[in-house]
Amino acid sequence: MYFSKRDLIFSIITGLATGLIVWRILEFLDTPLFFNTPFYWLIIIVPIFWIWGVNLGYFLGRWFAFFNQFGKYAAIGFTNAAVDFGVLNLLIYFSDIAVGFWYSVFKGISFLFAVVHSYIWNKYWAFEDRKSNGGRNEFAKFFIVTLIAFSINVGVASLVVNGIGPRFELTKEAWANIGAIVGSAIALLFSFVGFRIFVFRSTQNDLRV
Repeated sequence: MYFSKRDLIFSIITGLATGLIVWRILEFLDTPLFFNTPFYWLIIIVPIFWIWGVNLGYFLGRWFAFFNQFGKYAAIGFTNAAVDFGVLNLLIYFSDIAVGFWYSVFKGISFLFAVVHSYIWNKYWAFEDRKSNGGRNEFAKFFIVTLIAFSINVGVASLVVNGIGPRFELTKEAWANIGAIVGSAIALLFSFVGFRIFVFRSTQNDLRV
C-alpha cells in the first residue's frame, strides 16, 4: 500500500478541522500563547503532521501490515477527539457548567457527535470498507462496539472529573478537558481493536503482521 492522492486530501481535511477546533478550544481555555503567537498556526501545522503520520504508517506497514490502517486511524482518532472536545467545550461555554451530572450529559452528547464522524471516516478511509455489504448487520456491530466505547469514555471522564476532581491548580474547565482526554484515549484503543475485528471485516486480510 502507498500514500495516495486520496490520502493526501483526507489528511488535509481532517488536519484542518482538528487544527481549527483545537485553536478555538485553547482560546476558550485562555491558554497562554506559544511564543506570544496566537494558536491559528495549528491549522497549518496539524495537516502536516497528519500527512506525515499516514505516510509513517505506510512505511511501517512494509513490515507490519497493522500500521497501514493505524496511521489513518490515528489521524481520524485525533480528529474525533477534536470534534468530541469541541462540542463539549461549546456546551460548557453556553451553559457555564463543567462539573456534576450535566458534565456527564454533555460528555455523552459530544461523544455521540464524534461517533458519527468516526463511523464515516473509518469506514471509507481507514478501513476502506466501501465495497462491504454491511447494512444493518455492520451497523449493529458498530453500535455495540461504540456503545461499549461510549461507556468507557464517559465513565472514565466522569471518574476523573467528578471522582478525582481538579488537581495541579487547574480550573474546572481545564480539568474537564483532562477528563475528556483520558476517557477518549482509553476508548480510542478499545474501539480500534473492536472496529478491526468485529465491524469492518472486509479488510481482515490486512490484519496480518
